Amino acid sequence: MPLMTDLREQFPSQELFLVRDIAEDVAEAGGQVICVGGCVRDALLQIAAEEFDLEVSGMDPEELRALLARKHSVDEYGKSFGVLKLKGQPIEVSVPRSETKSSTGHRGFSVDVDPHLPFPKAAARRDFTVNAIGLDPLTGELLDPHGGIKDLDARILRHVGPAFVEDPLRVLRGMQFAARFDLSPAQETIELCRTIDLEGLAPERIFDEWKKLFLKGKSISRGLNFLRETTWLRFFPELEALVDCPQDPEWHPEGDVWVHTLHCMDAFAEKRINDEWENLVVGFGVLCHDLGKPLTTVTDENSRIRSPKHESKGEAPTRSFLERMTNQKDLPEQVVPLVRRHLAPRTFYMDQASDSAIRRLARQVVRIDRLVRVAEADMAGRPPKSADFPEGKWLLNRAEKLRVKDAAPQALVLGRHLIERGMHPGAGFSPILEECFEAQLDGAFTDLDGGLAHLDLILKRTSDNV
Repeated sequence: MPLMTDLREQFPSQELFLVRDIAEDVAEAGGQVICVGGCVRDALLQIAAEEFDLEVSGMDPEELRALLARKHSVDEYGKSFGVLKLKGQPIEVSVPRSETKSSTGHRGFSVDVDPHLPFPKAAARRDFTVNAIGLDPLTGELLDPHGGIKDLDARILRHVGPAFVEDPLRVLRGMQFAARFDLSPAQETIELCRTIDLEGLAPERIFDEWKKLFLKGKSISRGLNFLRETTWLRFFPELEALVDCPQDPEWHPEGDVWVHTLHCMDAFAEKRINDEWENLVVGFGVLCHDLGKPLTTVTDENSRIRSPKHESKGEAPTRSFLERMTNQKDLPEQVVPLVRRHLAPRTFYMDQASDSAIRRLARQVVRIDRLVRVAEADMAGRPPKSADFPEGKWLLNRAEKLRVKDAAPQALVLGRHLIERGMHPGAGFSPILEECFEAQLDGAFTDLDGGLAHLDLILKRTSDNV
């Protein structure tokens, strides 16, 4: 870890300038600024901080707001919590506070804003010790009342205190922290998490933690194993069913479906791209690709373990899992086809599939490059077997030549073309347009002129048969 006196050098220069300027103004007014939370943790890990949380003691919220407003535009989105945000800057400023559980649900907390609350007590409301470290931006002094530096150095994820149980979201935060920072949970934290129930958490809050797992996790398997160790897989039964589900050791020497999925997720993490939505769709596709195996796995007459049609049988548990987690309709609609067709890259390669088949595959999965990423992670999840995947390169090359690598084929002949030919909208439109599209997928034409010529042939045939 960096020397304490050098820790401030881990902050981006622009943000450090702003933070120190605020700290100097606060000090002149009789208060003190302490950098808290993730920005200090990340600095200790020599990771560039994205957001900065400042805790100001010795000033009440109104005094603090007035001081900040002299130089900055301020949003007060957490008035009852004493939280201010500088507009256009990744900086939040708050007054020390304590929290007491007062009712059920994630909003069921009584908050006591106390400008004179000592830092050790203010830090006691935080979730894990690694997030309860403070830094004085003027002196460089580190404040570590709960042993977070020692835990961070040992890569231990440990809860701060018994109040941890008051917010079940902290367990899911533990999942993504374990994955992002290669942390192993302390035994006492595991045992405490086992006593906590998921009830009362809004789906969007659950989904946010899974997003961080997929988008930021270095070792996603650590995060998923955190759920297993804490018995929180029980709240995700579709995933829990993967544990101890056997596989044919010839094809899967790595172990059961759970172990395979962990390897696949780590392989996915190694090849994330610079597109959040694509990473989410593919990440969930990889996570869910074998959810159909617990429903289909049998031992045949030759004592071979098989999972026939597991790809299609995986649709129902995938939908169930995703629809409980998020209200985003687009996500299950884009993930399910990847699960249903995750074996296609290999079978298409072995069969040397036709252009028509590849166009139809693109129509089903929307983006073939997504499907290849899922299949590639699937192949990489079988150590010590080779992760080479020439099938994926072959399919991507074919799809690119056919212009369907990253988009589904779009119909060239549309309803307006029928209207232009004197037809009136009605039930007869659909079969004609579908026939044109099928012909397009078969390669009968590749441009609008060809499509319209084909349409005219259909209309002539129809009129001749009248």
